[in-house]
Amino acid sequence: MKIGFEQTNTDNQLVTLLKSGDEGAYAKLYDDYSSLLFGVIVRIVADKREAENLLQDCFVKIWQNTDRYDPEKGKLATWLINIARNTAIDFTRSKYYSQKNKNQTIENFVDKDTGISTHSIPVDTLGIRQLVKKLTPACRQVIEWMYFEGYTQQEISDHFNIPLGTVKLRARTAMQELRQYYK
Repeated sequence: MKIGFEQTNTDNQLVTLLKSGDEGAYAKLYDDYSSLLFGVIVRIVADKREAENLLQDCFVKIWQNTDRYDPEKGKLATWLINIARNTAIDFTRSKYYSQKNKNQTIENFVDKDTGISTHSIPVDTLGIRQLVKKLTPACRQVIEWMYFEGYTQQEISDHFNIPLGTVKLRARTAMQELRQYYK
């Protein structure tokens, strides 16, 4: 019980210093809680680089909202974890995250459909590039941009001045042709 009391007492002192704008208190807060908050964020986002960026965003939110923390409503750690969790969840709901997950590489696409682990097999080994070369030039170019260079259909339309409907039609036609090659 004494340890919990000491931690609560330390947290109360830390919060008092934070609310007064003490920069040393923010450094101590970061040192004490960054590992815990990073763990919460990385479990939700599952990308270490993104989680590191979100951790920084999280501490900015904490800095801006320390006056909102009320020790009567809960412990400091709980309040911090909620901020980290909400920051990560907001990120997973963002347009950027959604587009990033939709725009999968060919390795991820093949892995999900066939169950083959392609992380150690280069795309060329699978013969996909050879099959793509058999496509009509317009369809081939769209597929190469999408799967080998990572463009979305909208980005292809915007960047290469091709109507979005045309990009979609070429991608669909190419996928139908590729299916025929696999049969």
